[in-house]
Parts: sequence; structure tokens; C-alpha cells
Amino acid sequence: MTMEDFFTLHRKVALAFSGGVDSVYLLYEAIKNKADIKPFMVKTAFVPAFAVKDAVGIGKMLGTEVEIIELDILNTANICGNTSMRCYFCKLAMLGAVKEAAEKEGYNLIIDGTNADDDASERPGMAAAKELGVISPLKECGLSKAEIRRLSKEAGLVTWNMPSYSCLATRINQGEKITSDMLKKVEKAEGLLFKLGFSDFRVRVYNGAARIQIKEEQLPLIIKDRKEILDNLNTMFADVLLDLNTR
Repeated sequence: MTMEDFFTLHRKVALAFSGGVDSVYLLYEAIKNKADIKPFMVKTAFVPAFAVKDAVGIGKMLGTEVEIIELDILNTANICGNTSMRCYFCKLAMLGAVKEAAEKEGYNLIIDGTNADDDASERPGMAAAKELGVISPLKECGLSKAEIRRLSKEAGLVTWNMPSYSCLATRINQGEKITSDMLKKVEKAEGLLFKLGFSDFRVRVYNGAARIQIKEEQLPLIIKDRKEILDNLNTMFADVLLDLNTR
């Protein structure tokens, strides 16, 4: 099956949109094939503000409006308890919110950006998508991440080389309760590093300390900006550590 085949069969769909490489390419293909598509993005405490802003901007670039759904997930014990099933319950809540909003607007089929490389054994959220009847066109069409990046580049999409980005909850060790305060600290810390020129990095929480993971080629940059990083992060974390197991 090709993307054209899929959108010929499914003319009206709602998209669970993240603004990442996969969902942007999927939105592009739907628009190119003249499908009636409505992108919905769920805004939670796990999603940094820049991601929402960027997703809305990309939607506008493609000529469509991204509808934002605000969802409070920190009051859900199965999610903020941060067990091995956190992703499942989080995805269930987010896709459930998309499904509810989409059906109110007359969209009865939900699609997402899961690709052919995504392994259900490593992604509990895929089970939630299946339970809710969400379809993954990229996976059905056999498109890998590398192929999606290549096709995105050919299409002129700005996301073609966007680094992979996981939600803020992944910065906190499994089993440690997720709080709004800790998520805000992580978001602020990562925002600082981004402004300093870092890319494809993580600030993880380790026993109250900030553990920074960066690419090997960016090690000189962290030495250069060491004082500014420490001055800012020491006000939020018990300590600031550099993980030498680079990303």
C-alpha cells in the first residue's frame, strides 16, 4: 500500500499530531492527496511549550490549523506513579482525548505517526492505540524512519532532520513519582542548553541531580559554557552531572 492508496480509501481522518518527523510527513501526505484531515495535538505537562508552538507553526506552513487539546494527566495515578506501564496509560488518555474531540467534529477514524521501525514490545503506547482502533498508515505502508526522513527532505519539510524527542516524563527514573515542579525544572534546564547551542541532548533527573547527556562532538561546548550551566542548574537541582556515556 502507498500513501496515495491509503488516503484514497480513507478520505476523512483525524491525526494525533506531535509535530515530529513522522506525524508532519503524514499530515503532508494527507494534504497532498486531498484528504479531509484534522490534526489534534494533546498538550500535557509532559510536552514542552516549544513543541506546541512549533507544531502549530508547522501546521500553518502546511496550510492547516492544529487543534490543541489540554489534558491534565498528573492527577492520574497510573501515569504520575511512573511505572513501566506509564506510556500505555498516558497514550490511552491522550488518544482517548483525541478520539473524543475528533468524533465531536465528525471525524471517526484516528491515525497516528507510528512507523515501520516502531516495535510494540518496546512501545507500550502502541497497545493503547490498538485498543482505541487507531490506524498507523506509515507502518501499514512499510515506511521506516530513514525513508520518512528521506521523503520529508525531498518534499522540502523542515522536520526532515529533526532529532528524535521523547516527552519530559522520560527524564525521570522509572518508579520515581512525576511532579509538575520537576517537569518544569527539566524543561527550563533543557531550554537553557538549547539557547546555548546544544542539540539532541537530554537533562535527566538522577537522585535529585541533573544528569546531562550530550553528543560527543558537543563536549567542548559544555566545557566552554560550564559556568553559565552550573549557575543556572545549581539553583534547581541538588547537583549537576555530566554523563560521559554520550548520546
